[in-house]
Amino acid sequence: MTDSTAISVNTARMPWLPVALFGSVMGLAGLGLAWRLAYVHWGTPVWIAQAIGYVAVAVFVLLVVAYAIKAATGFEHVKAEFAHPIAGALFGTPLISALLLPGALADVSTALAHGLWIFGAIGMAVLAWLMAGRWLGTRQQRIHAAPAWIVPLVGMLDIPMVVPALNFTEPPHALMMLGLSVGLFFAIPLFTIIFARLMFEEPLPSSMSPSLLILLAPFAVGFSAYVITVGQVDLFAEGLFALTLFILAVLLAHLRHLWHCCPFRVSWWAVSFPLAAAAGAGLRYAAFVQATWADVIAIALLTLASTVIAALLVRTIVGIARGDLQKLSG
Repeated sequence: MTDSTAISVNTARMPWLPVALFGSVMGLAGLGLAWRLAYVHWGTPVWIAQAIGYVAVAVFVLLVVAYAIKAATGFEHVKAEFAHPIAGALFGTPLISALLLPGALADVSTALAHGLWIFGAIGMAVLAWLMAGRWLGTRQQRIHAAPAWIVPLVGMLDIPMVVPALNFTEPPHALMMLGLSVGLFFAIPLFTIIFARLMFEEPLPSSMSPSLLILLAPFAVGFSAYVITVGQVDLFAEGLFALTLFILAVLLAHLRHLWHCCPFRVSWWAVSFPLAAAAGAGLRYAAFVQATWADVIAIALLTLASTVIAALLVRTIVGIARGDLQKLSG
């Protein structure tokens, strides 16, 4: 076999395809949910939310097929990725995607939406159990404490996110409480560990800098998950929203030069879901407060998330058209 043939076969099998690419589905699905809240609160066209949701579903299907090819043609690459101390945590991204996409699918097929959500909820709980066991059973290195560690355990907060849209005959309150309690409980030590690593160790590589925005997720998603599960915006929820705004302000100031100093990689999609979750939280809070200033904040958050995600989508499509996806995934 010639070198060129070997390269083409290797590319076709996609051993380089990272599971983190499912973060793009999370961002798109989260943005669709935010625009659906905008439709309820402000009466914006519902087709915007639907279109974003359908794009998220299409990307999810394509990535599932692509990653299945990777697993079928080189499962050792999947095993190595799962065993990686940082990348392994990102196996929560397809499961979180499965928890969010039913919000878009509920209009098309209730049975499909319910089935995908149940799969995502069970899968997320199993992954959280596996990762907690791994961290307890194996000594970890502080240098590996990256924002991605938040995904598998704090990602349990996504279990309640689309439950209101699924119209269950009997809401799965126990499962929602499991997701809320596990996610909020583990958010505290994980955030502390990661923050300490960022303070006392070498800075993250530039390619991982966008993942810093994942630190926003426990507060933004936590606010929405808490309000959906409890059914009200109380003082604790208001505190979570205040933390969302504070952490977002800190991280945006820290990453303000990212676009100019770091070449684009698909890892940039890590910023998409936290921003979309912040927009959703802003809209839920605005609906509760019913004040002009809260609407202004919600508009700013929704505009920021929509602009950034649109730019990421266009840049990714351009990279695919140029045949640079493998390079951008590096």
